[in-house]
Amino acid sequence: MPRVSILLTCYNHIKYLPIAFQSILDQTFQDYEIIALDDGSTDGTRQWLESQNHPRLKLIFNESNLGTYGTLNVGLQAAQGEFIAVFNDDDVWLPTKLEQQIALLDSNPKIGLVHTDGYFIDGEGLERHDSPLGFDFPRTETGDILLALIYANSIIASAVLAHRECFDQLGGFNPDYFGSGDWEMWYRIAEHWHVGYIADPLTLYRVHGANASHKLDRIWRDDLKLRTWISPRIDSYTNRFTESELTKARAHNFACLGTVQALTGDPQMARISYRESLRFDPTRWKSRARILATYLPAKLFRKLL
Repeated sequence: MPRVSILLTCYNHIKYLPIAFQSILDQTFQDYEIIALDDGSTDGTRQWLESQNHPRLKLIFNESNLGTYGTLNVGLQAAQGEFIAVFNDDDVWLPTKLEQQIALLDSNPKIGLVHTDGYFIDGEGLERHDSPLGFDFPRTETGDILLALIYANSIIASAVLAHRECFDQLGGFNPDYFGSGDWEMWYRIAEHWHVGYIADPLTLYRVHGANASHKLDRIWRDDLKLRTWISPRIDSYTNRFTESELTKARAHNFACLGTVQALTGDPQMARISYRESLRFDPTRWKSRARILATYLPAKLFRKLL
């Protein structure tokens, strides 16, 4: 039985897939299986995968398009490893990624998931020094980072190595999400385990025109679902965090909820959420400004963010 099952999710990225695949083969930690999961590619991806004769490569071709998280769940069912790595077919790992993650997981039984530092690259593999998706490459501490995951998704999917036990206990990814199902999964893991972080830049996130993260309308609807789901859960953390920390987290979550409600066409509910944010933190001047902005046309509201 391999220690690591690598879930290599593939969808119409034949230009980048050979590079991603080679970065798996170049890992210094070699006790793994590769489960390549193709979700209906039409660009030659399946033919390329079939041409690879690696002894630890398993191929799963979906008969219909299941989306990212439905596909990952198929991979979880096939995985035999003690640990699960998620790897998108357009990203890149540096050679010691798995080795360093395994070492941290083996040394700290409280950790359920380890992610690494990294950086963004462009379609040609060159490092980008800006924030092409509107945020810096996520970084955290090692420990209890649950509150940090209320503020933002602080974990890149391809940077993750997690205990299989996490999925066995909590279930798999929620396939109802388009692009934020990994955030919801990491959040559920962080409710029960610590999260480890390796400060070496070992995961390269490729940003190009076909990234799912560019499809804003669907991402906003994901965020609406996620923020609504998070809101009542915060009350259960009273023995874990200070009331001051929880109050700030509630205020932030309601403010974010208000923004995605406005972005998805519900300014009335947005105003209610912004007012809830101010009830928990009256100093949030952005929430006050955005209440007024919800009376503007939707396109103008988006430009003001």
